[in-house]
Amino acid sequence: MADTQDIVIEREAMDYDVVIVGGGPAGLSAAIRLKQQAEKAGKDISVAVLEKGSEVGAHILSGAVFDPSGLASLFPNWKEMGAPLDTPVTEDKFIYLGPQGAMDISALPKPAYMNNHGCYIGSLGNLCRWLAEQAEGLGVEIYPGMACSEVLYDDEGAVAGVVAGVFGIARDGHHKPDYQPGLELRAQYTFFAEGVRGSLSQLVIRKFDLDAKSDVQKYGIGLKELWKVKPEKFKPGFVQHTLGWPLNDKTGGGSFLYHFGDHYVSIGFVVHLNYENPYLSPFDEFQRFKQHPAIRDVLEGGERVAYGARAINEGGYQSVPRLVFPGGVLIGCSAGFVNVPRIKGSHNAMKTAIMAADAAFKALQSLDAPRVLEGYQKAYEHSDVAKELKLVRNVKPILTKFGTNLGTLISGIEMTLTHLLGGFSIFTGTGSLHHTKSDAHSLKPAADFKPIAYPKPDGVISFDKLSSVFVSATNHEEDQPVHLKLKDPHIPIDINLAKYAEPAQRYCPAGVYEIVGLETREPRLQINAQNCVHCKTCDIKDPTNNIVWVCPEGGGGPNYPNM
Repeated sequence: MADTQDIVIEREAMDYDVVIVGGGPAGLSAAIRLKQQAEKAGKDISVAVLEKGSEVGAHILSGAVFDPSGLASLFPNWKEMGAPLDTPVTEDKFIYLGPQGAMDISALPKPAYMNNHGCYIGSLGNLCRWLAEQAEGLGVEIYPGMACSEVLYDDEGAVAGVVAGVFGIARDGHHKPDYQPGLELRAQYTFFAEGVRGSLSQLVIRKFDLDAKSDVQKYGIGLKELWKVKPEKFKPGFVQHTLGWPLNDKTGGGSFLYHFGDHYVSIGFVVHLNYENPYLSPFDEFQRFKQHPAIRDVLEGGERVAYGARAINEGGYQSVPRLVFPGGVLIGCSAGFVNVPRIKGSHNAMKTAIMAADAAFKALQSLDAPRVLEGYQKAYEHSDVAKELKLVRNVKPILTKFGTNLGTLISGIEMTLTHLLGGFSIFTGTGSLHHTKSDAHSLKPAADFKPIAYPKPDGVISFDKLSSVFVSATNHEEDQPVHLKLKDPHIPIDINLAKYAEPAQRYCPAGVYEIVGLETREPRLQINAQNCVHCKTCDIKDPTNNIVWVCPEGGGGPNYPNM
């Protein structure tokens, strides 16, 4: 068989003014804004959105209590237009859990912006489907099932577009009968809107050294289930967040529980990925959490209808990289605009997308369009998004330093005073506390801990990983290259198993990584790539940074309904 790496691949090319990688809230907002500006100015502008999921919304996972301020910037009359946000928040509770009891801590000091008044509970996936309809109505070309596998550069090293739609490569690398080499989608500007830890976004961040002056990015993993509960358990508009059990004080995280729609409850669990214990399993902590009397009572008698998991940006203000580079920009969670204490980022993703679209439209009207959209960078630096993130910049570092219990109290005081003092912090003045260690390097050796004995799932309230993957509707073409790449195939056994008891078995929420052959003393890491729900945790948490997540063939992965 010929080495496919030696074959010159000829592809068709399509030219656009702007190509957008990712059909989430940021990518769709940018596309809509570009078309709105063009329509307003009587100009024509070509825009393409490339989405790796089988449809727009298939890979979207969020809580979601949604701040509509970004949406209102696009469509001031979004309610009259029928946007799928029908459940306003009516009640907001903050609970501290012990092993059996619960304490309401809603009265702890915190600024007014931490309340969810004016927000809506819903499905971010369904909102993206609605945004896609609006975008197509404005003339945006949307291509679902088109994974982007390569960044294109021009002769001067500027981004010139992407390669998308490569299909039909077998697991061993040969071209199958249905092989398609993909398309080159070329553009004056390429917007990277892939969401958290986007594979191409990581490439351009490294190539252009975009994070040279920012802190290391921090992450959490969010696990979510959608339940349909009994009518007597349903409280439309009710929002509850918890801290505490089952996590210990040094392991950050918490839960959310949102009632919306037709007797739906979104229940989720977030674990900050800077945890130290390699035996910890975020998935099993989530399942254990649901057995708490205060939580089980809501779910009992109901039905779990969906499951998913996704990484979350948690670095905040000081971890936002430079957003612009020759030929392109980062928008949304590809850059990381999540407000960690508010547990919200979609509104900021949309707002940054609008800023980038405005800068690109202005540049495209110039006779000498600049290669770097500095207008977007400046707009962000003077924006409400930057101001919002700066107000809470010290919260994540405080939690890391002081732990959940004391850290929550201190950060509440810090946020309140920083808000009252116009952004001035009692800890750092106008500066910031910093993130000094990546989440991958926070793990300690397994010898420092005891294995955690997690309860066996009951199949009613708690479940195993494989049955959970089943209700995520995850599917991948079986005969395709494994999209979870090992830089060195010896590291999982020689280092990760020997030193850390191979934590990939536990931090992955989908059973992708499995150590087999222990009984014959010939252990090896088996990668069940077909289970992958595209959460990106392995790309973040592997202690040796040995795993690299790349896009599988387009259309693969989860197919989330109402998530």
